[in-house]
Amino acid sequence: MAALVRTAAVAYGGARIFLNKLQSPLLLAIRLYWGWQFAQDGWGKLTHLSRVTEFFTTLNLPMPHETALLVSLVEFAGGILFAAGIGSRLVSLILLVNMTMAYLSVPDDRVNFSHILSNPSDFYNATPYTYWFAALLILILGPGLYAVDTLIAIRLSPPVKVAHAAVSSIRTIFKQR
Repeated sequence: MAALVRTAAVAYGGARIFLNKLQSPLLLAIRLYWGWQFAQDGWGKLTHLSRVTEFFTTLNLPMPHETALLVSLVEFAGGILFAAGIGSRLVSLILLVNMTMAYLSVPDDRVNFSHILSNPSDFYNATPYTYWFAALLILILGPGLYAVDTLIAIRLSPPVKVAHAAVSSIRTIFKQR
């Protein structure tokens, strides 16, 4: 029985290591796909601004033309930045707020948003959900390894030798106890 438990523990550990290696490719796929979707939607709104303004007018949003222009630019530029992984967490926060406002501005979606806990299927079947969730994932998990943000962070970080020295120091401290 002990051998079976050890085998299961080793297999689980190996699976965990393998699956952890898939995190950055998954985050890249989410950013590329949903960044492209945001950019396309933003571009569609920019090229049909009068229709978007009319729709926003029917929703009684303040300054419908300016709001339509702002939403269009946020989705278009935000989608491009989101896909590239530039300013990922800030851009994700802005897109998340944008999608939350989309939920709250359209009467049917407002009801769906209020059902987040009581009737989750209404919440996740609403149009803004997948955009909202993609932005939330990147906001919380970050852009992953394959992002411009990561390249900048690596470039600006202190030399690797300092990190190795810190790890060695920590190991020494724990071995002494």
